[in-house]
Amino acid sequence: MLRIELKDEEVQAALARMAAAMTDMRPAMQDIGEVLVEGTKQRFADGVDPDGNPWAPKSPTTIEAYKARGDSVSFRPLIGPTRALSTTIHYSAGPDQVEIGSNRIQAAVMQGGAAKGQFGRTSRGGPIPWGNIPARPFIGLSAQDSANVIDIVEEWLEGAASGGPK
Repeated sequence: MLRIELKDEEVQAALARMAAAMTDMRPAMQDIGEVLVEGTKQRFADGVDPDGNPWAPKSPTTIEAYKARGDSVSFRPLIGPTRALSTTIHYSAGPDQVEIGSNRIQAAVMQGGAAKGQFGRTSRGGPIPWGNIPARPFIGLSAQDSANVIDIVEEWLEGAASGGPK
């Protein structure tokens, strides 16, 4: 068995700083959250999922429903009259994790899709939703998001090792 003993005080101090910093990575998690929120908002602007695939277009039924209500119509997928979904992307960071999402009721349906009638019926007997809704994933890691997260973690670890700002 090979044993290496490290006696360099500067290296030991750097390792100790990194170990201490690892107990609360909240600053890095906050930076990651900010980057992921911006990446997700960019997907709304681009109309693509995290892998860069275009979202399914709005159905003619949805467009007609907007018009019947007198709402403005955007033909871009996931952009409704209020633009609420695209403007409510947020994150929550903790010492060792970050979560990103939206509290809008339609977020899960848009992310994963839904079948006509999957959620029951209205008081008048109509299906909820009124038609099949294709999945249009907007939450996830794009290749650019992944690269950004790696850069943040590397920078944070370098700062922790050097004793500089984290």
